[in-house]
Amino acid sequence: MAVTAADVKRLRDETGVGPAECKKTLTETNGDFDKAVKILKEKGLAAAAKRADRATNQRRVTLKTKDGCAVLVELASETDFVARNPDFIALGGKIADKILDEKYSETDERLNAMVKDLATTIRENMSLKRTKTIKAAGNQHIGTYVHGDGAIGVLILVSADKPEVFAKEEAKDFVVTLAMHIAAFNPLAISANDIDPALLKEQEELFRKQMESDEKLKGKPANVLEGILKGKLNKYISEICLLDQPYIKDDKITVKQALANEGKKLNVEFKIDQFISFRVGA
Repeated sequence: MAVTAADVKRLRDETGVGPAECKKTLTETNGDFDKAVKILKEKGLAAAAKRADRATNQRRVTLKTKDGCAVLVELASETDFVARNPDFIALGGKIADKILDEKYSETDERLNAMVKDLATTIRENMSLKRTKTIKAAGNQHIGTYVHGDGAIGVLILVSADKPEVFAKEEAKDFVVTLAMHIAAFNPLAISANDIDPALLKEQEELFRKQMESDEKLKGKPANVLEGILKGKLNKYISEICLLDQPYIKDDKITVKQALANEGKKLNVEFKIDQFISFRVGA
């Protein structure tokens, strides 16, 4: 199967790998895109961070809160010019308000119609990519944070055994700091117990493939290799789990320790119940 320039560009956009390597891999896989992505991951060439930058200029995240609820909305347009258009920005806010006012649980045609109306006026294709809402119970508080020009939006739900603590600015500021931390470090789960087993399985396979091609590990005993693999997995888990990450305000402690320290100062016990993070293009 002939590999086209469009095929190479698509693989490059997905993985962040150079065009020559993309073309070589697609040729090896006879044009099988998914297989090519997997091979580049196994070689350690595909950069997940680069994938998160795709289409940043064409999307915008909007965040709104009301009456103990909060919503994230991500809109997409064809060009960054439209993504900066005041009407496009206002549309994100209108959709968020409608979701909160009418208690939408999922996107429907009424929301999509709002997008189509503006698309007709501006004469550029645009779409409502996703929305997500969370609601706080009586012992919970929602922290929010929007980074940059609508590039990242974060909601975090934190509970306390003494909910009156959330009347204090210090407690509310701490929850906002946790939201900022999520924006900066991009965790995938709160703790190891929350990680999708399929994700861990995939990562384990990737590490095994990488180790098999590492000349320095050739001839090592099986128990040594398993120990190295376990170490790699543990490191990966600590990097993607919020509670295990170095705290944004003090990298000598983890987020888990920061929760305990702040709770001790305020004489309460804090717990992170949920977080949602939207990154444009991710």
